[in-house]
Amino acid sequence: MLTNMQDATDTTMETSATNSLRERYEKVKAKVAAAAERSGRSANSIMLVAVTKYASMDQVRELVKLGHADLAESQVQNLMQRAAQLDEFVQRHRELGQSGATTLPEQVRWHMIGHLQRNKVRKAIGVIRLVHSLDSLRLAEELQAIAGRIEGEDPVELLIQVNISGEKSKYGVAPAAARHLVEQIDTMLALRPRGLMCMAPLTEDPEEVRPVFSRCQELFDDIRRAGVGGEKFNILSMGMTNDYEVAIECGANLVRVGSAIFKEDGETYGPQNSKS
Repeated sequence: MLTNMQDATDTTMETSATNSLRERYEKVKAKVAAAAERSGRSANSIMLVAVTKYASMDQVRELVKLGHADLAESQVQNLMQRAAQLDEFVQRHRELGQSGATTLPEQVRWHMIGHLQRNKVRKAIGVIRLVHSLDSLRLAEELQAIAGRIEGEDPVELLIQVNISGEKSKYGVAPAAARHLVEQIDTMLALRPRGLMCMAPLTEDPEEVRPVFSRCQELFDDIRRAGVGGEKFNILSMGMTNDYEVAIECGANLVRVGSAIFKEDGETYGPQNSKS
């Protein structure tokens, strides 16, 4: 009897946690849609990338079961581990025909949003769908050297990280150097520059970072007008949990959101200066 009661309690708690995650996820999607409408675009034009840095693996699985495909990590080791676990999870669900398998995405796409060290490049290639944090020619050359030796692989797609705010604590190239770096990468056959990424200063008032996003959007448009990178240079990654709505209003078509999806109300969610 006690075992049955405990099983029922566990099931209730699991269902409650799943519903709570779904509610937060739907709330974020609704805010994305509203911000897109305010900027004269449709919700479908905005890619929502869920940052799993502080999420539990159970939460990540539940989000994927809701049909979400784009996930992000800031460390290569964590990304590789979670990618392998999710691949196994998705494959098992499909083979067994378990409930929810029909809503699973065709493919889970992993984004690398943290600083990519050159000695981790070899591990990352082939798993990461989009690198958000290309911040130097040396890193581009390392990616080119390794990816160029792999036959049959599509070019590594990446975003150039720009330090718009000029903060010493942030990675990224200076705005004045961004176009030249894109031009250099565009000559590398194993790489494909897809756009820009920036991170705004952490602040309580999202409106304070609007000038940062607006400046990055202007830089993005300037590079596109010049034809650098071609038609595939079309991604502007800006905005995290604290400021993604403002980022969308400023032209972002990709936002990186973690705690707004995975965090329970009142729950401590990693270091204060590491919100995603």
